[in-house]
Amino acid sequence: MSSAAAQPVRARHRSRWQADAALAIVAFIWGSTFVVVKQALADISTVYFLFLRFSLASLCLLALFAPAFRKMHWVEIGQGLGGGAIAGLFLWLGYILQTVGLKYTTAGNSGFLTGLSIVLVPLIGSAILRKRPSGREVAGIAIATGGMVVMTLPSLSAQFTMNRGDLLTLACAAAFACHLLTVGYYSLRQKTEALALGQIACAATLSGLSLGLEPLRMTRSRAVWVAIVLTAIFATAAAFALQTWAQRYTTPTRTALILALEPVVALITAVSLGGETLTLYAVAGGALILAGILTVELKPAVAA
Repeated sequence: MSSAAAQPVRARHRSRWQADAALAIVAFIWGSTFVVVKQALADISTVYFLFLRFSLASLCLLALFAPAFRKMHWVEIGQGLGGGAIAGLFLWLGYILQTVGLKYTTAGNSGFLTGLSIVLVPLIGSAILRKRPSGREVAGIAIATGGMVVMTLPSLSAQFTMNRGDLLTLACAAAFACHLLTVGYYSLRQKTEALALGQIACAATLSGLSLGLEPLRMTRSRAVWVAIVLTAIFATAAAFALQTWAQRYTTPTRTALILALEPVVALITAVSLGGETLTLYAVAGGALILAGILTVELKPAVAA
């Protein structure tokens, strides 16, 4: 390959690495805020928390992207917000189905079934978008899924039988998979700023409309407000803006695989800050997830 011909290939390779690094940051943010959110939910109802989180995040994104919006044509803004609304619908469905499902199933089953979204992304993508993952991506997903199984094995039911909570959580995994695929589709066609704002604003609106799903409850404690602000700014506004940008340069399958780092980071945070015990299952499962990601990431260098 000539030097001139290799330059676009190297540029795409560099952009993909940057996108994958951004997604790793997103997984780190989500995983590191798990303990904060868990503690806050003792003092606030879940749907109300989501409503406040997504509403504040929408305002943050609106302020952040205001200069960019002023330079866009209104048609571009409308198309981006529309695509974002579709992604936001799946995002909201994922959170709601997971929350309701937790009422009828165990935390271990919930964590395992939600993690199946990394398997569902390539399956749904192949069926609907006609885009098959590469052999390396399939291998990475298989290894990482094995890690999910090992990590959640101690808390899974001795006899895993599907109940309505498990079915709702499986639907939650499908919703999160569809969210990744939708963002991947529109990120190549719409403006990142409008797409990012659209999905979060849609999730905020739907969360507000669903406040009646559970009794409204909130203790105005410092922990609650810290959790709302931290998750709104970092785990929602910044994280979803980064994810939306990154998916322009990488595939939904790779996105799902890299985001599988979230439970690994959550475990490390829970052990170091939450006082939880580190088990051999957790170490082995986390190692397999990392191995699955490295299977995809460690490619031979581009020939000069």
